[in-house]
Amino acid sequence: MDALRKQASKLREQVAKQQQAVIKQFSATGYESSDVMVIDEMEMQLHHQLDKLYKSTREKRDFQKEIVKAAETFTAIGYKHIETGTKLSEDCCKYGVENPNDEVLAKAASIYGDARKHAEKEVEDLNKLFFSQVLEPLRAMVAGSPLEDARHLAQRYSKMRQEAEIQAAEVSRRQARVREASIPENVAKLHAAETKMQELKANMTVLGKEAAAALAAVESQQERLTFQRLVAMVEAEKLYHERVAVILGNIEAEIVSEKQRKEAAPPVATLAVNPPAHIPEKTKYFLAEAIHSFEAESEKELSLSVGDYVVVRKVTQSGWSEGECQGRAGWFPSEYVEKRQRVPTSNGATEVY
Repeated sequence: MDALRKQASKLREQVAKQQQAVIKQFSATGYESSDVMVIDEMEMQLHHQLDKLYKSTREKRDFQKEIVKAAETFTAIGYKHIETGTKLSEDCCKYGVENPNDEVLAKAASIYGDARKHAEKEVEDLNKLFFSQVLEPLRAMVAGSPLEDARHLAQRYSKMRQEAEIQAAEVSRRQARVREASIPENVAKLHAAETKMQELKANMTVLGKEAAAALAAVESQQERLTFQRLVAMVEAEKLYHERVAVILGNIEAEIVSEKQRKEAAPPVATLAVNPPAHIPEKTKYFLAEAIHSFEAESEKELSLSVGDYVVVRKVTQSGWSEGECQGRAGWFPSEYVEKRQRVPTSNGATEVY
């Protein structure tokens, strides 16, 4: 009979172990590599909740690290951009100063060089925004104590589950001993094991709820802060691109306008030295009145004020005229004056009626 009882006891232990193995398969934790058995249904739900929160907070932390890494790269590229752009600005301004005879290109280089400084200032401001509004807040949260404290609680809970597994096995062994021999010593040891098991279950419940609440609070904070920092990045980059677009638009307009003005102006020096053959020695001059003000930008041009009378001596197809006003001579836009009266000339002399 004793042999049969021992064989039955071993069989029961094998069945219990198989049942525990099946339960472990469906309750394996993700935050610790542990083979912990599920104590009861409530504990199983708490365990799954902690497992989900642990994984979620880890994924959000890793995502924050990726954003920090990208912002650091953007900042490094930005400072390199500033260095390169500043050098280009200096070179452009230098060319403009050292090549005054190359009017179109030198002027364009000077315009671009001056404006480039403002563009680099915008890059510097963008870098400062990335640092203060993205890098610092996310770095603080990634390495912050709330996350580490919450994860530490979850790890303590996982360790306690492992202790509970050991204690559950101990209770199972004590129960088998009592069934084999129900003596006072075995019964007392069984009661002690069961009491310790109840204490572990109570402590696990308290610690599990505390860990779950801490992780849930951290997860909520992670979501809120990460979303805010992403929006801050978008707004900073949007503002940067808008401002740089305005700067580049102004550069383009000014350079193109300057080029068109220079190309429209007649080659005054060439006309003065080598007058075309089709211009006769005696040219009929005419009197014109300025209807728009014109500010000369070179010694070859003639400044005009509204109401000034000009003796027009030459008119070109490029839209520029040459004439004399108040003892000064030079070129001005033809459309800035209106013809008033013809004045015949003789041997270069001019009479105004």
